[in-house]
Amino acid sequence: MGSFNRVILLGNLTRDPELRYLQSGMAVTDIGLAVNDRRKNANGEWIDETTFVDVTLWGRTAEIAGEFLSKGSPALIEGRLKLDSWEGQDGQKRSKLKVVGEKLQLVGAKGGQGGQGGQGGQGGQGGGGPRPAARQNTQFQQAAPPDDVYDASPSEPSGGDDIPF
Repeated sequence: MGSFNRVILLGNLTRDPELRYLQSGMAVTDIGLAVNDRRKNANGEWIDETTFVDVTLWGRTAEIAGEFLSKGSPALIEGRLKLDSWEGQDGQKRSKLKVVGEKLQLVGAKGGQGGQGGQGGQGGQGGGGPRPAARQNTQFQQAAPPDDVYDASPSEPSGGDDIPF
């Protein structure tokens, strides 16, 4: 039986990205993402539930996140789950489920956050005129991180008209 490990999250950053570079020159950034869920309980009352997710981005995608995102920025992340395990200072084994982000899509108005047009400085483009409040829908995809060993190529050649559905 095969397996499938894919995560798609839309949320807001809980902190500014922490961009750093490895000795090899590869960029890496860690971001926190708050994902909200709203549902009704048994009494019919609305309950808001927030899930906080740690995401690691690599390569050019990490640099883009460091340049264009800040605390509160909305972002769409696609990636895979990864379990990090370590031994704490007290000798206890610890683990944390994280997301390795492979695609990043910036969501919101250009130069601002959350659909509010024109906060200067972020990704500004010269010119003195007013900016339209058009929605930004920019997607960035990154190369696999160095510790990634899975093969993203199809396991069977495409057969054209042989598709069974």
